[in-house]
Amino acid sequence: MSNPELVSQAVKNYDMHIAVGIDARDGKVAAEGWTQTSAVDYIELAKQMEQLGVKYIIFTDISRDGTLTGPNLFMLDRLNSAVSCEIIASGGVSNLKDIADLLDLNLYGVICGKALYTGDLDLKAAVSLCKGAEK
Repeated sequence: MSNPELVSQAVKNYDMHIAVGIDARDGKVAAEGWTQTSAVDYIELAKQMEQLGVKYIIFTDISRDGTLTGPNLFMLDRLNSAVSCEIIASGGVSNLKDIADLLDLNLYGVICGKALYTGDLDLKAAVSLCKGAEK
């Protein structure tokens, strides 16, 4: 992370209104529009964000983003187990089964992009599934 002071100040000023995006390629943090892959493990960065007080992390496995091949459940499960932050999955969602799989991981949320545009995912059905799973 190139500017931890900025994140710390943002959390101090805006608390629950801050979500940090972590994009990863092969488990390593990618930056600069995904043109650079660092040596930093995505879980290591998430733990640093947690220590700064970040409550929400949007995680994208960039190898899945826009592919409609399903989210990286393994990486998401590891991340969700490693930090107390609320995890929002991004990348790869293609259908209602993917939403159900993410619900099974007890994640905070999911971003569904391309699957909505292509019609592969019915938004009303996804919302209904999620409402049925609320505690």
